[in-house]
Amino acid sequence: MSRVEELLSFAATVKGFMPSDEGHALFETGRAQRRGGTWLEVGAWCGKSAVYLGAAAEERGAVLYSLDHHHGSEENQRGWEHFDEQLVDPVDGRLNTLPAWQHTIASAGLESVVLGVVGPSLVVAEHFDQPLDLLFIDGGHGDEVAWADYRAWTPKVVRGGALLIHDVFSDPADGGRPPYEIYLDAVNSGEFTQHGGEGSLRVLTRH
Repeated sequence: MSRVEELLSFAATVKGFMPSDEGHALFETGRAQRRGGTWLEVGAWCGKSAVYLGAAAEERGAVLYSLDHHHGSEENQRGWEHFDEQLVDPVDGRLNTLPAWQHTIASAGLESVVLGVVGPSLVVAEHFDQPLDLLFIDGGHGDEVAWADYRAWTPKVVRGGALLIHDVFSDPADGGRPPYEIYLDAVNSGEFTQHGGEGSLRVLTRH
């Protein structure tokens, strides 16, 4: 089994909400980028998407910044559908996915390719000046949070760079609206063209 095959197989076992077909689409999009690029994902959870993207980054000589505050979105909290008691920190009682993320990236052997950034998305964005060749938005899906991530990070994508948005559902019965709305805004802005997608993942390119 090749290194890529091992990583993709491992990614499928990591705790997370991304189907394998969408993960493979992440990988293929990364694989199509130029060598030596700078990539960033907003929303890391336990590192599943970071392994898919990290496998491509390793192949392309790129670096992926994996950004999350690691305390979960609204839908991950106690009493909500996607709550996971195993991820609760016994010290402060809050969700904390950072240890799981660190274990995932170490187990994948991607620590020199996937770099964790821990903190609020908007604070990090304000001090992050590096242009992005690939941006993957998969953070909180609440209206205010999703739009804030989109507005803070999308301007950093270079011409020819990729913008990927997860959990885009045209039917409200299938999922929340903000990811779909920011996807429409990106397309309607005239700055991005969709050239791919898989399931709820949309892949766009900046003009």
